[in-house]
Amino acid sequence: MKQLALVGCAHIHTPGFVKRLQARSDVQVKTVWDHQPARAEKWAAELGAATAADVDAIWADDQIEAVIICSETNRHEPLVLAAAAAGKHLFVEKPLGMGAADAYAMADAIDRAGVLFQTGYFQRGNPVHRFLKEQIEQGHFGRITRLRHSNCHSGSLGDWFTPEWLWMTDPAQAGVGAFGDLGTHSLDIMLWLLGEDVRQVTASVHVATGRYGDCDEYGEGLLEFGDGTVGSLAAGWVDVAHPVNLILSGTEGHAYVSNGQLYFKSSHVPGADGEQPWTDLPEPWPHAFELFLDAVVGKPDVPLVGAQEAAVRSAVMEALYQGASTHRWVAPSLR
Repeated sequence: MKQLALVGCAHIHTPGFVKRLQARSDVQVKTVWDHQPARAEKWAAELGAATAADVDAIWADDQIEAVIICSETNRHEPLVLAAAAAGKHLFVEKPLGMGAADAYAMADAIDRAGVLFQTGYFQRGNPVHRFLKEQIEQGHFGRITRLRHSNCHSGSLGDWFTPEWLWMTDPAQAGVGAFGDLGTHSLDIMLWLLGEDVRQVTASVHVATGRYGDCDEYGEGLLEFGDGTVGSLAAGWVDVAHPVNLILSGTEGHAYVSNGQLYFKSSHVPGADGEQPWTDLPEPWPHAFELFLDAVVGKPDVPLVGAQEAAVRSAVMEALYQGASTHRWVAPSLR
């Protein structure tokens, strides 16, 4: 059985990860640490684990092979750098960094260490996204001209963050507001489908309820790719419905998702007339967190997100926010 540590318990996804850990028999959380001791004690009790007063004890423990970092985003860099230096495999909740500089520094350290890495971009495993990636790679859309992706919920309207997760509404700790929190998932899918050659971006982000002060609650972004493809990205915490989350248009194909159903049209694929829901889809992948645990216990060919990929998403999102604040197009810091 592989021994793990939970390093930081701040993220709103912590309870879900704990449930997944409890359901597995091939991994065990040995130690929990958080800069707020009471928070560490709470989740350690749920996991039957010990708490560490000093996080350095986790880095020094040779029995611990992997760590799960669910701290506030502004605490990621020192924790990730220390974990990589200690040779621990890493699951780091998204976004990886506050922006380009810290994200690339972490990605470089992870790559140098040669450890496994994963972050919480679970939407790659969605059968629709997997299918579209296959069709794009086979050229069934022709020249892609536009891709729109959105990720929205009613978190602000329902005040999902008070009191335990309020740090996520403070961009000084989270790096982003609603647009970046949910939009990073859409951004990941867009770059996964189209590639990372993003020439310039801009965005408009706003407050709707004011429940969380100046923290943005919704926004729209525009991305111009090197080949001329136009991407648009929407995300927010103030949506009472979200029926259409994807539209993909090309010179030889088209797809959209309505209420979870894919409509697909391409002259290259028999029966793809776009009139009826397309149901011939790949199987879903396990959740991104489960994929990380699978890789840690030695399962082969597990599809993980690369550390550099995660860093690029932080860099592009930073540029989107810069575009919103300056009302200009911004070239993201890409390598």
